[in-house]
Amino acid sequence: MPINSASSLGAFLKDRRTRLDPASFGFSGRRRTPGLRREEVAQRANISPTWYTWLEQGRGGAPSADVLNRIAKGLLLTEPEREHFFMLGLGRPPEVRYKSVEGVNPRLQRLLDTLDASPALIKTATWDVVAWNRAAEVVLTDYSALPAGQRNILRFIFRSPALREKQHDWQGLARFVVGAFRADAARAGAVSEVGELVDELCSVSPEFDALWRENDVLGHGDGTKRLKHPELGDIELEYSAFAVDGRPDLSMIVYNPVDSTVADRIRALARRPKDKSR
Repeated sequence: MPINSASSLGAFLKDRRTRLDPASFGFSGRRRTPGLRREEVAQRANISPTWYTWLEQGRGGAPSADVLNRIAKGLLLTEPEREHFFMLGLGRPPEVRYKSVEGVNPRLQRLLDTLDASPALIKTATWDVVAWNRAAEVVLTDYSALPAGQRNILRFIFRSPALREKQHDWQGLARFVVGAFRADAARAGAVSEVGELVDELCSVSPEFDALWRENDVLGHGDGTKRLKHPELGDIELEYSAFAVDGRPDLSMIVYNPVDSTVADRIRALARRPKDKSR
């Protein structure tokens, strides 16, 4: 256990334990102090009451990651609390645990919608697009017209001839996204989750297969994207990627038009009613 962290770990455990309502866990009986008893936390975590008591008292040495995870589950710690718990107990954050995502909360969607001239989207670590704004629909892809399972950026790039035709440098884009995709999946602990997608693309795209075998790893910070748009013509967009706080599996990408005239034209396209016949 890191130096001077034993007492902090014990204080954190005691504080979280005393915040819990015993009745909600089926524990009864009169109590002189609020919260769960130590032996009740040990029972929920499936560890020795003596070992748990030592942890609260700052004794017993460094706990294992497995013990910390069981205690975190028993105490109903949030993900930020669990990370803090690991930092106190082991001096490092816990291993990431990937969670699949089907959508985003309304706050994030409203943020995207305020960007009326800047295409913006939120993607998962497996590069599935789970949220986007109207500008993204008219400039990039109308994700709303696609089934949820088909909104994957890598599938667009390697399986869509129409998307390839819009790119000024498809080869450079393909190399970049494969390297960034590999890094994102590993960072979020989603390597096993992307196996089926990787196998699919390797089987249908020799280009993806070759790039995947190169094992390049790239960051996804910012840069410039040039597109051949059917209505806007040749346009240039500056993009930036942002982490979504508390969600290592999500990132937001915003594309800003370099030319203000293009921005005005994107706004006009975005305000145009959608074609319901499509």
